[in-house]
Amino acid sequence: MAASDSSTSRRAAMTDAGLDAVDRTILSELSRNGRLSNTELAARAGIAESTCLKRVRALQANGVIVGFHAEISPAAIGLHLEALITIRLHAHARGDLRRFQAYVEELPATQRVYFLAGDRDFLVHVAVPDAAALRELVSDTLSLRPEVASTSTSLIFAHAAGSRGI
Repeated sequence: MAASDSSTSRRAAMTDAGLDAVDRTILSELSRNGRLSNTELAARAGIAESTCLKRVRALQANGVIVGFHAEISPAAIGLHLEALITIRLHAHARGDLRRFQAYVEELPATQRVYFLAGDRDFLVHVAVPDAAALRELVSDTLSLRPEVASTSTSLIFAHAAGSRGI
């Protein structure tokens, strides 16, 4: 899919969700920079500050905007190795998916957890200090869990793109 096709699809999805052009502008601007002041955001959206504030609050109340956060460089805080770990659970453990997901989400190394369809159940993005810590996480923490059938680990050499926004 070409980039223009992708942005057209996103616009269509947002229209289907009941969002108008102003909402889309607000979301686009905030997804690029969540620290924009209301004054700057209103100017970029071409609306009054009070209207902008009401719209942002409505987008939050309706669950469209689910949070604001700081993106932290793992390497800057001593986590120099990032990896993606795919995990497949034993068939008999399918009833424990939520419990296992909650466990993985609480591991200090976990950056993100994705619940998947297909031959794997989870994709976990982790950040650790070094290869020894990664080995310990995969071999001694995850693989020893009784519900885990298999894992596969891929190292992340670089992040090719940041947030693309809306």
